Amino acid sequence: MIGIIMFIVALVMLLFGFPVAFTFGGVALIFGVLAEGPDIFAFMPFRVQSIMENVTMMAVPLFVFMGIILQKTRLAEQLLEAMAKLFGGVRGGLAISTVLVGALLAASTGVVGASVVAMGLISLPVMMKYNYDKGLACGTICASGTLGQIIPPSIILIILGDVMGIPVGDLFHAAVGPGLLLIGIYVVYILIYSFVKPEAAPALPVDPSINKKQMYIDALKAIIPPLALILVVLGSIFAGIATPTESSALGGIGAVALAAIYGQFSWKMLYESSKETIKISAMVFAILLGATAFSMAFTYTGGDAIVEEVLSNLPGGEVGFLILSMIAIMVLGFFIDFVEISFIIVPILYPVAEALGIAPLWFAILIAMNLQTSFLTPPFGFALFYLKGVAPPSVQTTDIYRGVMPFILMQVGVVIAIMIFPEWFGLLD
Repeated sequence: MIGIIMFIVALVMLLFGFPVAFTFGGVALIFGVLAEGPDIFAFMPFRVQSIMENVTMMAVPLFVFMGIILQKTRLAEQLLEAMAKLFGGVRGGLAISTVLVGALLAASTGVVGASVVAMGLISLPVMMKYNYDKGLACGTICASGTLGQIIPPSIILIILGDVMGIPVGDLFHAAVGPGLLLIGIYVVYILIYSFVKPEAAPALPVDPSINKKQMYIDALKAIIPPLALILVVLGSIFAGIATPTESSALGGIGAVALAAIYGQFSWKMLYESSKETIKISAMVFAILLGATAFSMAFTYTGGDAIVEEVLSNLPGGEVGFLILSMIAIMVLGFFIDFVEISFIIVPILYPVAEALGIAPLWFAILIAMNLQTSFLTPPFGFALFYLKGVAPPSVQTTDIYRGVMPFILMQVGVVIAIMIFPEWFGLLD
C-alpha cells in the first residue's frame, strides 16, 4: 500500500500548490528510500540519459518554438480580420470565424495559451461591440483555443506517443478526424444558437463600399501562408517523407520564414522566442524527470500491481475500464495539468488497457480528447484563466463558466462517440 499512499500524498501536495516536478521527485525520493533504500534509484541516471537522447521528445521544443514565433507575427490578428469580413454577414459569423481561426492556429502553432489570449484580445471586443451574448463569445473563444490539444501538431500527442510507445505520425493521422468533427459540431451549434436566439449572435451590417473581390484576395493572403506551413509540416509526416521530429525542425524554419514575410522578423524577436521556448521546454522535461522518479518508486513499491489488479477486475471488463479511466482523467484534469496526467496517470492505466486488449491508438485519442476538455472545465481550466486575464471588465467569470458548459458537453459527446464507434474514426487498425 506504500505506492498508493505515495500517490495520494503527491496529489494532495499538488492541490496545495507545490511545484509539480519537485513534488513528484521529492515524494518519490522520500517514499522510495523508506520502502526500498537508496539502491532503488541506482538506474535513475540511465533513465535520465535515455530521456535526453529521446528523438521523439526532441519535437516538443521545436514545435513550441514554431508556435511562439508564429504568435509574434500577428498571424492570429490577420486571420481573424480576414475571416470576420468573409463570415460577418452571417448570423453568428464572428463566432464561426473564431472557430475556424482557432483551428488554423491549432494546426500551425499548437499553443493553447497563445491562441486563447490572441483571440480574446482581438475577437472578444468585436463580438462585444456587436452585442453578442457574452457566454457564447467566451465559450467559443475558449473552446476554439483548446483545439491545439487535439489537432496536429499537438504537444500532448507527442508526449502520449512517447509514453505509450505509439508512432507520433500515427497519432497525428488518427487525431485529424476527431478534430474536424469537433470543429464541425462547434460551427453547427453556433448556427443553431444564432437561429434560435438571433439577438445573441447578430449578423454584421454589410458595408456597400467594400470591394468583395479585394476582400477575398485579402482573405487568401492571410490564410495561404499559415496553410502552406501546415501542409509542409503535416504533409511531410503523413506522406512518410519526414518523421515528426524532422518536420518540427522544418516547421521552425518555416515559422521564421513567415515572420520575415509578415515583416515581423528581428534578432530580438528570435532571441525572445528562443528564451521562451527554453523556459517551456525546461518545465516539460523537469516534470518528466520528476515523473520518471515517481513511476520508478511507484512500481518498485508495488503500487502498479495493486492498481492493475483493481482495474482489471472492474465489472464490465473493457467498457467498465474505459468509462472509469475517462472519468478519472477528467476529474484529475480539474486540478492538475495535462503534462502531469500524461507522465503519471497514463503509465499506470496503459498496461491495464493493453492487458484488456484495447487498441493503443484508440486509447490514446480518447485520452487526448479528454485532456482537451480539462482545459475548459471549471474551476481550474487553464483556458478560462487565459481568457479572464485579457477579457474586458464587463465580462465576469460566471459569463465564461456559463459559456464553456455547452462546449464541454459537445466534447464529452465526441469522447463518447469515439468510445462507442472507434471504427468510424479508423482507430482499431
